[in-house]
Amino acid sequence: MDKRRKKIIAGLAVFMAFMWLCTLISKSIYASRLPMVSTCSMDSKYIEHVVEAEGIVEAGNKLPVTVLGGLRVVTVSVQAGDRVEEGDLLFTVDLEDMQNLMADQELACQKTQLQIDAILHNRELAQEKKALEEARAREDYDALARYQDTLVGRAAENVVQAEEALDELQAENRAHENDWEKEDGERKTEEEMEAERKAREQEEERLKQELQAAAYAEADAKWNRDNTMKDAGRKVEDVVSEEDEDAALAVYRAEVESIQEKLSAYKTVLDGGGEIKAPMGGMVTDVYVQAGGRVPDTASFLMADDTVPCQFSVTLTKEEKTYVNLDDDVKLKLGERKELNAKVDYLAENENAPGSFTALLQLPEETGTPGQSGTMICAKAGEKQPCCIPLMALHEEQTKSYVYVVGEREGILGMEYYVEEINVSVIDKNDKFAAVEGAISQESRIIQSADKEMKRGDVIRLAQP
Repeated sequence: MDKRRKKIIAGLAVFMAFMWLCTLISKSIYASRLPMVSTCSMDSKYIEHVVEAEGIVEAGNKLPVTVLGGLRVVTVSVQAGDRVEEGDLLFTVDLEDMQNLMADQELACQKTQLQIDAILHNRELAQEKKALEEARAREDYDALARYQDTLVGRAAENVVQAEEALDELQAENRAHENDWEKEDGERKTEEEMEAERKAREQEEERLKQELQAAAYAEADAKWNRDNTMKDAGRKVEDVVSEEDEDAALAVYRAEVESIQEKLSAYKTVLDGGGEIKAPMGGMVTDVYVQAGGRVPDTASFLMADDTVPCQFSVTLTKEEKTYVNLDDDVKLKLGERKELNAKVDYLAENENAPGSFTALLQLPEETGTPGQSGTMICAKAGEKQPCCIPLMALHEEQTKSYVYVVGEREGILGMEYYVEEINVSVIDKNDKFAAVEGAISQESRIIQSADKEMKRGDVIRLAQP
């Protein structure tokens, strides 16, 4: 009986051991399939924003190299980025084509000169005609003046004669006013005296009217003479007045001068064998000619002005522009050189690409070469934030931001860890950390990473610190 009991107890012990071992194995298998997560806690930090933008060195000032336009280019000897010295060959032109252009220009010059000669000849004829018209106008004026003066003189003479006749009559009337005797010695009657008096008064009134008419005629003659001579004088003035300058002559002369200057420039190129050489030394930054094409009327080349320091140009996005402002102190790295201290001297939105911005940094003298690439680094520390987490711990969707934290609960195998989701508001962030606000504390174990996908409510296991 004791032996059987011992066997039962021993069997039970073996069974319990087996069950315990199975539990350990199953628990291990279960745990091995759970996502393993690493956690962190929030901390107070300065959220530093660092903008690193690549750019290129540009000439501080560009000088144009202009060549007579219209020439056909045969070969181009330089390209953007080449450095040339004064007298170095830039490109060559087609001499045969240029001679054809010269022939066209000479023909145009001859045609224009013929037009100038025609204008000058016509002007000379016009001047001769004008001189003749002036002589005739002055002759007519003098003759008309003599005639008008004669008319005025006659009118004045009539006034004098009328005055004399009136004076004689008045003297005669005064002499015979009290004469009562007739020629035969007899005495006149009162009726006869009254009749003679009335006759004398009527005669005197007639002479007064004649005098007044003569005075009116003299005034009319003077008025007519003055107005007639005024009109005649104006005709003379019209004849001798200066004619309007013919603008066509000045235009043609300017055209001839321009053509002659162009022909002189052609001859200079011809004497140089069609070789266009650099008028100065410097680096070629822009080339606007190509083999087979024609030289533009604008600049053919742009060259860096060695007397002006270079500048660094960088294009920023709208987001990068948020952390870069005018006059900000930045770091600049050009090639293998050490970082340079620089300042943002110019910042503006690109007209051709709205939403992007161009920043320019003036470089020290003898620093950088046009075309050289580099990187601008602008760091902004910002304000210290009390609740910062690694950026990889932050999850963002279109309408919300949240973090996963570790929660504890009783499970089928005892106490277990699971995923809780907590909504947060992002205050600020950079490429490493984010400052947030929400229902998290210093004790919260924020899930930073996991070796498997997980979601809210999933059971997890913690990585060993």
